[in-house]
Amino acid sequence: MDNEKLSGLSMDIEATELDKLHAIFPRCFTDGKLDISKLLEACGEFETVDENDRERYEFRWKGKQESLQLAGKRSAGTLRPCRSESVNWDETQNLYIEGDNLEVLKLLQTAYYRKVKMIYIDPPYNTGNDFVYQDDFADPLARYREVTQQTTKSNPEAMGRFHTNWLNMMYPRLRLAANLLRDDGAIFISIDDNEVHNLRKLCDEVFGEENFIAQIIWEGANKNDARQIGSVHEYVLVYAKNRVSTERDWSIKKDGAGPVFAEIARLKDKYGDDYSSASVDLASWFISMKATPSFGLRRFRKIDEKGAYKEDDPTAPGGRRFDLVNPQTGCIIPLRPKRGWSFDQETFNQLVDDNRVVFVSDKSVMIKRYLHETDKITPPSVMYQPARSASERLERMMGSKCFEFPKDETVIRKFLEMCTEKDDIILDFFSGSATTAHAVMQLNAEDGGHRHFIMVQLPELCDEKLEAAKAGYSNICEIGKERIRRAGAKIAAEQSGQAEIGEEEKAHVDIGFRVFKLDTSNLKLWDDSPIIGDNAVAELKARIEGMLDIIKPDRSEMDVVYEVMLKLGQELSIPVLPLDINGKTVYGVGAEVKFIVCLAHGITPEDAEAMAEYAPGRIIFADACFDNSEQKSNVRLTLKDKGIAIKAL
Repeated sequence: MDNEKLSGLSMDIEATELDKLHAIFPRCFTDGKLDISKLLEACGEFETVDENDRERYEFRWKGKQESLQLAGKRSAGTLRPCRSESVNWDETQNLYIEGDNLEVLKLLQTAYYRKVKMIYIDPPYNTGNDFVYQDDFADPLARYREVTQQTTKSNPEAMGRFHTNWLNMMYPRLRLAANLLRDDGAIFISIDDNEVHNLRKLCDEVFGEENFIAQIIWEGANKNDARQIGSVHEYVLVYAKNRVSTERDWSIKKDGAGPVFAEIARLKDKYGDDYSSASVDLASWFISMKATPSFGLRRFRKIDEKGAYKEDDPTAPGGRRFDLVNPQTGCIIPLRPKRGWSFDQETFNQLVDDNRVVFVSDKSVMIKRYLHETDKITPPSVMYQPARSASERLERMMGSKCFEFPKDETVIRKFLEMCTEKDDIILDFFSGSATTAHAVMQLNAEDGGHRHFIMVQLPELCDEKLEAAKAGYSNICEIGKERIRRAGAKIAAEQSGQAEIGEEEKAHVDIGFRVFKLDTSNLKLWDDSPIIGDNAVAELKARIEGMLDIIKPDRSEMDVVYEVMLKLGQELSIPVLPLDINGKTVYGVGAEVKFIVCLAHGITPEDAEAMAEYAPGRIIFADACFDNSEQKSNVRLTLKDKGIAIKAL
């Protein structure tokens, strides 16, 4: 057995980053420690003045350094599977995780590092009231248990509208979230006026000012607390992980029938595609992609010589003043007064050859435009969706008003459409009522995608006075899980009723999810507290004997398997297969058995031979698997001869 053991701690982010630096700048390390001055010199930065005298632009607040250290502090927790509360456990790729998102983000680092394409979050707004995300540097899991058991109470007077508390909550979470984004990924963050200015500066620091994409205005219903001016909007800040690597085209489908034609005729031609047409003269529209059509039938927005937009007669800029010839008949199509063609005879001939022109008469023509050419637009920076419509839809689906101010799944669906492909991972670590999960399933149903989501939510207890508690929901997670169940069932029912006779059946939509819950590690930690008194020897002996089986007695084998998966960088959605090895049960991780987790007792070299037949990359054993050290040594030698790495719990 090798000396490397799995610890009960999450990925060491700071050590990982230092290893990257050491690989690139080994000369900047002295006695294993990073020398900042040497690193600066390697980057062409040389100190010419006293550091204390330098003035620079910085965004600072009280507690910033501590919150950064908190992001780097390794978690001693794990995620325990909860099959009974899940849906389609064996088939689904989706995850729903209950727990403090700071600890969960730490635990996801190894398995999901640079794998998430899009993050959407709607964090708690700083409205002057207390919020439960008060982190404890000394023992985050103890703080988490206090919150979930509600042994702490809100204290608005102690919190107030202090920007520092909100920033200290957001900073470490964004730092960890940035690690999970792919190079071509992006994050969308909802926020209101109270902290939008600070969030912008915070994201500039975490993601880089050069990776800012947009500040979307999300317009909705009036707020009831309006005084001088009624606030009718919130914001969504959008940042790329690396804007250079991010897909340039974020076009989305238009709402409604389209901007140019009042009538849409569905026809089929040699292209096998729908197109729309209207009885407008060929000169009344222009093919130039530089021109952006407005929503009128007869008037178009155009660009003049100076690059400014103007409204004018439907004539192409710089229209050519000549007649066109019908290449099929040789008839002349005369130029109408005050109008010009936007293309030459050669282009027109090509359009005719491509079956893009309809000749109404010898002197009148129509243009065909395919729906896929007109049904998408560049997303605007202002989006309108009444807040009440989302609330009303959720209330109808859930049967009660169980959640205040849910985000609109149709708008989040647009965000997903902008920057995700059909097999991407989407993360929401302030998932609330699980609107993002609903939107992911909705978009998958529309375009046949296989996107899968990871929802993370703190199980805040529902106020007994509110409708949610009266409807039987004990905490917010219960609401979120039930919403996914109901939304998934509705989507599945709608999809099954869409296919008509002769039509190709649409791809199956993943409407399931695996539930995991944050808890302390399944592995015992050595108690290194001082032993004093007359019973010191007996106490030490008891501690040693207690560590002979490192797995806690109240934890299941599946709990341990999923903790091992997390620590070894395996996604929680991959299959786990029980394997019968000479009457003993071990667990193969992955459909092709990437590795095996063995917790069975009495393992022999013959058992090792049987496990080796599955050709795993490695096998993880607990010390309790072996009756004695000789048995352990024989198993180790057997697997070493077969080139299989082993690891100890």
